[in-house]
Amino acid sequence: MAATHDGAPAAEAEAPTEASPLLAAARKHLDRSSAGHGHGSTLAHGGQAMATKMHLFIPAVGVGIYLVAVDQLLTVAAYAKIGNELNSLNNMSWVATSFFLTLTSSQPLYGKLSDVFGRKECLLFSYAVFAVGCLGCGLARDIVQLCVSRAVAGIGGGGMNAVVSIILSDLVPLRERGVWQGYLNVIYAAGSSTGAPVGGLFADSIGWRWSFLAQVPLCCVAWLAVYCFLDMPHRADSDWRANMRKVDFLGASTLVAAVLALLVGLDFGSNFGWCHLATVVCLAAAPVLFALLVFVEARVATHPFAPAHVIFDRGLIAGYLTNFFGVGSYFAVLFFLPLSFQAGEGFNAATSGALLVPGMVAGVSASVTGGWLIKRTGKFYAVTILSYGVLAFSILPLALSVWLEATAAEVMTFVLVAIGSGSGLTTTLTGLLANAATEDTAVVVACSYLFRSLGSSIAISLSSAALQQVLRAQLASRLPSSEDARLIEERVRQNIDCIKSLPPPVASAVRASYRVATIGALAPALLMAVVALLATFWVRKKTLAS
Repeated sequence: MAATHDGAPAAEAEAPTEASPLLAAARKHLDRSSAGHGHGSTLAHGGQAMATKMHLFIPAVGVGIYLVAVDQLLTVAAYAKIGNELNSLNNMSWVATSFFLTLTSSQPLYGKLSDVFGRKECLLFSYAVFAVGCLGCGLARDIVQLCVSRAVAGIGGGGMNAVVSIILSDLVPLRERGVWQGYLNVIYAAGSSTGAPVGGLFADSIGWRWSFLAQVPLCCVAWLAVYCFLDMPHRADSDWRANMRKVDFLGASTLVAAVLALLVGLDFGSNFGWCHLATVVCLAAAPVLFALLVFVEARVATHPFAPAHVIFDRGLIAGYLTNFFGVGSYFAVLFFLPLSFQAGEGFNAATSGALLVPGMVAGVSASVTGGWLIKRTGKFYAVTILSYGVLAFSILPLALSVWLEATAAEVMTFVLVAIGSGSGLTTTLTGLLANAATEDTAVVVACSYLFRSLGSSIAISLSSAALQQVLRAQLASRLPSSEDARLIEERVRQNIDCIKSLPPPVASAVRASYRVATIGALAPALLMAVVALLATFWVRKKTLAS
């Protein structure tokens, strides 16, 4: 207990700490080790009490989870519309990568921050920052302002995911965790299912800006729900200066620099050529900065956000790699498939968003099913391999469907992609927690989200580079060689609405080019899915206690 470590008298050891019950309805003594790992704790034989606590916890955080899901798919559906209005379609991948960049660097910090300052305080901070970011997105006047605002929103979004997952690990036995995570994923599914079509509908009617502005009052509701219903103890230690020294800002800054160098290098390479000076410098600097990050975390940081014993543990690293490559693969598909619907097949934004709904619902249903299977069997290894096998073997048929313009087949294969990813997320996180030491639970969860968001940002950037490279080559080969053709090429890369004003033969050539370019964007996704599948075979088996 924190009081004991701080040298407080024994009588004060009963004071509330971060290991105390997280909700008012909870009992006075919660064995966090047992809650996280299912070792016959009071929770294990007090199922009714646990259910009562969870019935308070889930509504309190549900609004925030819904917001995170809505936000990610609002931008996916409105991707082309935003790029058209800002005349920056070829740079639109930065709207996603700027969000994931700050998400990546902030998520692991929340693991330590929640231990230092408290779970509730970190969650409230996350909601407030996310609201400010959404407001900035709605008021942005150019692509730079939009990306900066998305970066601010990413700082908030990092906590909205990670802190909730940490609290869930505090509350429930590990064997039950997959089921309760599945319930939270149902809320996420509701946001995912409505986010894409609503985002597209807004973009086609009152404007894409309202996709962001409408989230601000919902953020306020989420903040109030957590403030009022999530009853958690305050930290006894109020020395914020000492607390801040425990947070690894140097490591986070090095991570941002490393990822940014890689993403800028990929962006410059796809738009200006791979021999461009900025491309060479950034891509050369990226591995150096990643090596520096490892050194900082292993030798310099006194409280590393990604401790070496947590990252390189034999029982954990396979799960992290599966998260990195599997989630990255899924987000690359999710981000570029709607662009194919709009630029390659001529659908509007609302229809493109609606076509994603079956996959969103199927993915979360698979997540709940995966959690249920773990609860029934106490095993996660085989389900994890099966999940990522479905993901890997579904992307190639999806690419073929794009080539054939078979919209129904595209929707069906995306359903399979989502099933594999959705189930795999639940089973992989359960595997990580099963192999983690009790005292490392919060850090392991945060590192899991670190690898997810890092994989997402790098995968989207890789797929964007592939798409732009293939698109330029396809347009150059399909359009007649002339100055007018070069102008058309530049215009349609920045604004797909220009396709509507082109002569039918030229418009057909441009749409065909976008379809082939989408297949190029799916190639990195396929490669990452295969690597994720291979990594699952190294996940350490463990049977969970009843």
